[in-house]
Amino acid sequence: MKIYSIVLILFLGTLSLKGNEIPTNPCSKLNSKGFLLYDFCDTCGCSGNGGSMGFGTGLNNNFFGLRYIGQRYQSRDGIFANSPWIDENFNTVQLWAQVPIGQRFMVNAVLPYQFHTRTFADGIEQNINGLGDATVLGFYQVLQQTPDSIVSIKPEHTLQLGGGIKMPTGKFDSENLEGSVNPSFQLGTGSWDYLLAANYGLKHRNWGLSFMVNYTFKSENDKEYRFGNQLNYTLNTFKTYYFGTDFALTPQIGVGGEHFEKNKEFGLEVNDTGGYVFFGKAGVELNYKTLALGVSSMLPLAQDLNNGKVEAKNRWAIYVNINI
Repeated sequence: MKIYSIVLILFLGTLSLKGNEIPTNPCSKLNSKGFLLYDFCDTCGCSGNGGSMGFGTGLNNNFFGLRYIGQRYQSRDGIFANSPWIDENFNTVQLWAQVPIGQRFMVNAVLPYQFHTRTFADGIEQNINGLGDATVLGFYQVLQQTPDSIVSIKPEHTLQLGGGIKMPTGKFDSENLEGSVNPSFQLGTGSWDYLLAANYGLKHRNWGLSFMVNYTFKSENDKEYRFGNQLNYTLNTFKTYYFGTDFALTPQIGVGGEHFEKNKEFGLEVNDTGGYVFFGKAGVELNYKTLALGVSSMLPLAQDLNNGKVEAKNRWAIYVNINI
């Protein structure tokens, strides 16, 4: 009930915003570039750390771009309740793209480069960097409504179903499992993982709401370690403000969560793994012709990760896309 109340408060808060309505004669360039055709994909692109800020912007049908994601955690340096905390910073730079194939199909792809650091209680710092796990997903547009006019008086619904794979292009180092209780301090899972995803969107004039859910089936890597399967979900609301024919500003607000099953090593469950985290999300995207600049932030509202021995502090992202 608490989660539903938070979602309702966030949604009503977004509806209370006041701003420009959609112009009577919007720029034809924006319309032809798919600015008004919403994609609601938000599937995990980070590897080995459970961090997810999503694939698509929620505003454009096709693009390619560059995104930075920063995540901050604290984890216990040892297995005891009074073990000191480790500060961990996970940093990811992603090449990402979303390309439609025909009228109903689209492909999403992410190639991450990771550079992570953690600082122990004695001041010693550990750094790892390198290519992360690449992810490719395909989606089929089950329900698609694209009105002839931007001022359509009827709400539009969009539904996409799809799936894909995460490839073990990032290094998994079993030595990083020793000492800290956070096994996710890795560049990759070292395993072939498989995803199922669904995206639903509701749009009316310049208002929008999107809901995403995806599930990742994780397999055992060659070190006989398997990260737990993962459920991601997110709910976003947004409104677009138009300034002339070339500029548009879209603030977004929402919630999202992640649930992790326990990891396994040599077929046995690993203690102090698994759990959940529930985030509040806010962001904004600025569009100028074919260029999109966005920034977003996530703060935990509730969590229980690794039996309380790992704490998510915050996440944020900034991206630049070219709409194609």
